[in-house]
Amino acid sequence: MKNKFFYILLSFIFSVASFAQEGKQIKVQSDRTIKDQNRFPGATILAKVDKQVYMQHEGIEIWCDQAIHYGEDKFVKALGNVKMKQGDTITMTSKYAEYNGNTQFAYASDNVFMETPSNTLRTDTLFFDRLKQQAYYRSGGTVRDSSNTLTSQIGRYFMDRKQYSFNTTVKIVNPENTIDSDRLDYYAENGHTYLYGPSTVKDKESTLYCERGFYDTKVKTGYAIKNAKIDYDKRTVFGDSIFYNSANQFASATNNIKVLDTANNSVITGHYAEVFKEKDSVFITKRALAATLQEKDSIFIHSDTLMITGKPERRIMNGFYDVRIYKSNMSGKSDSINVNQTTGYTKMIGRPIIWSQRNQMTGDTIKIISNTKTEKLDSLIVYQNAFLVQEDTLKAGYNQVKGQILYGLFKDNELYQVDIDKNTETIFYQRESEGELKLIGINKVLSSSIKLLLNNREIEDVYYYQNIDGTLYREIDLPENARELSGFNWRGDERINSKADLFRGESPPELIKITGIPLPKDEADFFDEETVKRLEDNKSEGSRLLEQKLKDAELKETNEELDSIPSKKKTKEELNIEKKKNQKEG
Repeated sequence: MKNKFFYILLSFIFSVASFAQEGKQIKVQSDRTIKDQNRFPGATILAKVDKQVYMQHEGIEIWCDQAIHYGEDKFVKALGNVKMKQGDTITMTSKYAEYNGNTQFAYASDNVFMETPSNTLRTDTLFFDRLKQQAYYRSGGTVRDSSNTLTSQIGRYFMDRKQYSFNTTVKIVNPENTIDSDRLDYYAENGHTYLYGPSTVKDKESTLYCERGFYDTKVKTGYAIKNAKIDYDKRTVFGDSIFYNSANQFASATNNIKVLDTANNSVITGHYAEVFKEKDSVFITKRALAATLQEKDSIFIHSDTLMITGKPERRIMNGFYDVRIYKSNMSGKSDSINVNQTTGYTKMIGRPIIWSQRNQMTGDTIKIISNTKTEKLDSLIVYQNAFLVQEDTLKAGYNQVKGQILYGLFKDNELYQVDIDKNTETIFYQRESEGELKLIGINKVLSSSIKLLLNNREIEDVYYYQNIDGTLYREIDLPENARELSGFNWRGDERINSKADLFRGESPPELIKITGIPLPKDEADFFDEETVKRLEDNKSEGSRLLEQKLKDAELKETNEELDSIPSKKKTKEELNIEKKKNQKEG
């Protein structure tokens, strides 16, 4: 009884095993069946008469005009109008294909076309591993979906996550822009693109460059880091990170910002910036600094916030909150500033002050005028409560001039004449012109207007006009409290004497931590050791696959190489501006 049960059980196990083995066979249907042992030993030739040859194996279906079927090897070669389908996930057509039921690996060549629910792929040669659910090409391919056309030399499709990994000469084209990269990952369902290595996103108005980035091809927004920059018409924005919206031509940059304006030979730096292309405007803050080259000399403007608007030929710059100016022969401060590069006018408002040579000039509003052709200082005007102060040669006191309006004239960027109108008052320390420059007296004068002529940065001549009333006092006859005009305020300790002084008293801003874009996952090679062994251990007669090199193509860049990409070289425009600035500072 026990033996009978054992034989029944053994018989059942063998029948199940036989059924399982039978289930793994490739099922075939064909109008014509031919045997030709001389040409195809161990194989059956299947051919179309009315209907195409049909084969099926564990969820994959194959149609073709002719097939060579090796039953024992569970291997088939399909020729002519080949169609291979895996459920509703993949349909592939080609002129030639082969499939191995033991390895569940397919190979197709000659005008290969693969279609998924969301995109299509066209290539010359395609490898398809059903166990990994991955497709791979290395001889160039084109992927199309509803909005993009993607081309690359090497491509790999991960079906479980609907992701393409493209490498070497990668390009994405759509009606709005073009993306070029050495390496990128593309997610078919949402159009998300991750850029690795030198990459550009171009549209009609701008070019975004980075060596690590993300771009949404559907909503046209992106995020760039690592040597990130964006080029507009004659304006380039650099930053540690750049957010980009192609649809409305907006970009924002964070940390170590540089805006290079080649149209006006200027550079603006800071740590946060916004750029609106349609409005031709740039907003920059966090240690904002503008440097403009004028007559081989840079003028620097620093404030809490800078805003530049207008076309290249009509640029206007506004600075707000604690404005500071420095030029080799002039510096100043105010609450706000307006610079019109078309007219050459610079307007300072809110406790404005200018230091030029040894002179301090203050008033309610100060306007500086530059010659737009020569870019040299032409003149300045101080409106309301104009006050000019110059420290005495031997620092015994201060020469002072006040009135309602002050006009200053420059020659070769040096102040040589000052005119003050309306209710003018002066205090001058008169000294001998030679020797020990002994003090003669302190002269106090009232008049309607005054003209001062300066030479070698010193007041050389003073001319008084109309209603003149003055007295020359001996030093002992004029009390200390009478040696200052009403409204006198010497601010020499605030004077900006160098570029570094622009930031005096300010703490460095706390920079936002940039969220990085991780490198792509280190995937095993498509043809890894395990896969190659699987293919070679189950090889069949006449397989063209085994004539191929079972090895991945060399990638443009590995993850290690991507991490070691150095900072990008500076542009020619940047180098020219830096060279000129160094010549000036030297």
